[in-house]
Amino acid sequence: MKNANRILAVAAGAAMVFIIACTIACGGSSGSSSTKTTTTAPTSNVQAISVTLGPTGNYANGAFTSVTVCSPGTSTCQTIDGILVDTGSSGLRILSSALTAALPPQKASDGNPVVECLPFVSSFTWGPVQTADIQMAGEKASDVPIQVINATDFPVPTACANFGPPANTLADLGANGLLGVGNFVQDCGAACATTGGSNPGLYYECPASGCVITAEGLAQQVQNPVALFASDNNGVMIMLPAASAPEATLSGSMIFGIGTQSNNALNGAKIYTLDGSGNFVTTYKSQPYNQSFIDSGSNGLYFLDSAATGIPDCADANFFYCPSSTENLAATTAGANGTSSTVNFSVANADNLFNDNPSASVFDQLAGPNTLAGFDWGLPFFYGRTVFTAIEGRSTPGGTGPYWAY
Repeated sequence: MKNANRILAVAAGAAMVFIIACTIACGGSSGSSSTKTTTTAPTSNVQAISVTLGPTGNYANGAFTSVTVCSPGTSTCQTIDGILVDTGSSGLRILSSALTAALPPQKASDGNPVVECLPFVSSFTWGPVQTADIQMAGEKASDVPIQVINATDFPVPTACANFGPPANTLADLGANGLLGVGNFVQDCGAACATTGGSNPGLYYECPASGCVITAEGLAQQVQNPVALFASDNNGVMIMLPAASAPEATLSGSMIFGIGTQSNNALNGAKIYTLDGSGNFVTTYKSQPYNQSFIDSGSNGLYFLDSAATGIPDCADANFFYCPSSTENLAATTAGANGTSSTVNFSVANADNLFNDNPSASVFDQLAGPNTLAGFDWGLPFFYGRTVFTAIEGRSTPGGTGPYWAY
């Protein structure tokens, strides 16, 4: 049976919202041992990604890549694989257990280290903010604040621990880190840059006497590294092949930039603009749900709950749905600009998928309940589609971000 870990990533902009990045450290499967590939010719803006069982060997629907981090301004670098590609959050987060490169800590004006608490659906990551140069494909972002996930160097404050059990180890996180390449430049935005009641309490200053919530300026917050590239910095394009059944692996590409080179043109993709929290509307059975988003870091299609859908939860993999037979469904996605289209999808019995396919990592019919009033279109949505994520405030041929396009 698979052990499910549902991660809540943080997006930010005009408003801060919490979104599910549902990673699952659960076995994948395939009665088939096939491998499918959709890639483009290697160029300076093309980063390889693969859906595999991940560094734990037990992960379903996880798109992984490698990231090179360097001590700023030096050639002292380390390439780390097993990093989950997450279009639902912003910023790079690396487990300290996977990091050997020496990265300088970020410090507050009085010299105390800055530490971040990233809340999840039922857990959290905790660790200091450090600075790195980040390299992917032929792109580089310099002096980037990242989170190094490490719960041992600083005591975890009660307010952070209240988010649930920690996800500070490989076993709990299921990946060596998260690469947040979502719609926003920072992982929190204006709310964390202020003091008082509007500050959600993600950043802490940690003197020897204990960690206390602090305001963190926009430039000091953990940053979407794509936004800091010298070029190709207005978004990403993700290409993965279709998956009609459980597969061993899928190989695809994450292409940096939208309309900046010949290999990342929109080519008629529909633009879905977002509200200030990064959401759009999904209508299902005539009911609109306005807290909907697309998220490669979620390993299933998460929507509503059993009471609303009539689809039972699983007995074993209880983060997922387990209908008695596969259900073929449809919903309509609509952007703030009025663009809409119908998305057809299927929901299969997750317990059967996992038990019948113990060596696969790719499941296009994996779905489960969502705690938010909306649809989380996770990685199965990406299979067979070219999906664009445009960054807030950045100009593209399809207009200024933030938006999704597919």
